[in-house]
Amino acid sequence: MSSPAAPRSAAAHAGLTLGALGVVYGDIGTSPLYALREVFHSAHLPVSADNVLGVLSLLFWTMTLVVSFKYVLLILRADNHGEGGLIAMLALATNAVADKPPLRRSLFLLGLFGTAVFFGDAVITPAMTVLGAVEGIDVYAPAYHGLILPCTLLVLAGLFAMQRFGTGAVGKAFGPIMMVWFLSLALLGLPWILKNPAVLAALNPLYGLRFAFEHGWIAFVALGAVVLVVTGGEALYADLGHFGKRPIRWAWYGVVMPALTLNYFGQGAMLLAEPEAIKNPFYLLAPDWAEIPLFGLATLAAMVASQALITASFSVTKQAMQLGILPRMRIHHTSVRDIGQIYVPAVNWALFAFVIVAVVFFGSSSKMAGAYGVAVTLDMTITTILTFFVIRYGWKYPLLLCVAATGFFFLIDVLFLASNLLKVPGGGWFPLAIGIWMFTLMLTWKQGRALLSDKLRQDSIDLKSFLDAVFFSPPTRVPGTAVFLSGEQGTTPNALLHNLKHNKVLHEENVFVTVKHHELPWIGFEQRVEVESLGNNCWQATLHFGFKNEPDVPEALALLRGRGITLDDMDTSYFLSRDIVIPTIGSGMAMWREKLFASMHRNAAGIADFLHLPANRVVELGSKVEI
Repeated sequence: MSSPAAPRSAAAHAGLTLGALGVVYGDIGTSPLYALREVFHSAHLPVSADNVLGVLSLLFWTMTLVVSFKYVLLILRADNHGEGGLIAMLALATNAVADKPPLRRSLFLLGLFGTAVFFGDAVITPAMTVLGAVEGIDVYAPAYHGLILPCTLLVLAGLFAMQRFGTGAVGKAFGPIMMVWFLSLALLGLPWILKNPAVLAALNPLYGLRFAFEHGWIAFVALGAVVLVVTGGEALYADLGHFGKRPIRWAWYGVVMPALTLNYFGQGAMLLAEPEAIKNPFYLLAPDWAEIPLFGLATLAAMVASQALITASFSVTKQAMQLGILPRMRIHHTSVRDIGQIYVPAVNWALFAFVIVAVVFFGSSSKMAGAYGVAVTLDMTITTILTFFVIRYGWKYPLLLCVAATGFFFLIDVLFLASNLLKVPGGGWFPLAIGIWMFTLMLTWKQGRALLSDKLRQDSIDLKSFLDAVFFSPPTRVPGTAVFLSGEQGTTPNALLHNLKHNKVLHEENVFVTVKHHELPWIGFEQRVEVESLGNNCWQATLHFGFKNEPDVPEALALLRGRGITLDDMDTSYFLSRDIVIPTIGSGMAMWREKLFASMHRNAAGIADFLHLPANRVVELGSKVEI
């Protein structure tokens, strides 16, 4: 029995490794399109042998330290029940310091800002990668320069339009496309290295250090472009739950890192022989016969990189909604088998609008490079900070070991962040503005919901006491089961009050349901439901969901069958309270934020859809609530 298991296991790992090439490494894999070029352009460096070797050394050791050591060896260890990403890390960090409320709140705000800034990265990445690929027109057919923007916009429009059909079929092609891409990167660079093997001297970190010390301020400015070689590094951690640690590590060490190194060093070897090739060293690596195929492959790779960020933005949005930091939005499931394949129309078209603005406003990948990197380095720094609190307070490691493990990477992150902050006037403000706006929305929604809950709690009636009073002189009982949704366990839902007031009846069975979302990715069915009998065929049920679980209330309530509760699908009605928020001057938020929250609350997708309630069995009863 054991012999066939090994091949299956190896085949499964190979499949996951191939998939990781597309989804995890799409962004970092397209960095050779522009990274080396932008280091020289941004710092206005002359293309001399010393500068080429120094810059190559910085690129190689940045990949090694940030990706190979920090993310692949350290950060991947900090999984939240097998899941990764900034939200998972935020949950780990805040739970680790749960006994320190001020610190917990500070870390929550820091992680929330990092999550908000991610959306700025999700805008810049598709714009930068697709534009960088299409700019191959300038190299191969400069007379058609005017087609770069229209072609870029056309590719992006097609990319965002296809999202509603789901990414399942496209996702299967990600891995093979990127495998061909990485092999092409290696094959493009290797001949130039063989022609000029002296370029391999840049593997020595002393070349990078000498470049930094000799150029000082110019080298510091150049770091803002050097970091382009690790954009997408966060995806390593974010996609941990999809692929697992081993396939991600195999893909990096076995394919991605060697291919990127060969390509960057090939570009460097070419620049040593032909300094004028700095105008676009990636495309000029290719022989004449490979120009058109390389242009097509680069465009496909750019679409894969963009697709990975778009898909990730859908996933992050869903997790944020379930943690209560974004309002409910309509979600379409694009696969009946894979619950992770979703499409969020509001996010998709908002991203598309911002991406188009970015492409038209900046006009070229060189100008956009000023905007690229700020969001990435911010998230890298925030991840390192949160990691410290996880390993110190969650894993209980000694303080010196925690400082040593994260302090070194923190210094690197801060150095890159400081350099990228110089880009803020030249374009870095764009993703920051998106991040600050998203942070404002998230914080307003979070605090607004807290104010609303406090107000409802103040005006609430204890459920047990209310039922005792009702059954002292019970109303008419009608056949069937009523499920009342309540935000607070043990309080009387407004929907019940309105139902008794207007209809003057009570169902034979009444289930009072409170849905709780936890800072865990997954909660199994065995822990999904807690139920307490309230007498007179009434029950209090609490449903537990992780931030990656699908909050399906009917499916969860079906687990109660056989425990004294009859839940016939055709004989069960769901009663919801639809609260209308009225902003008032008082001790809550600023008036403009209360109005913003009221607008978000009014336009949020219906709770019935979010909880998968059957549309023909839902009764909504509204009430006004002043905050």
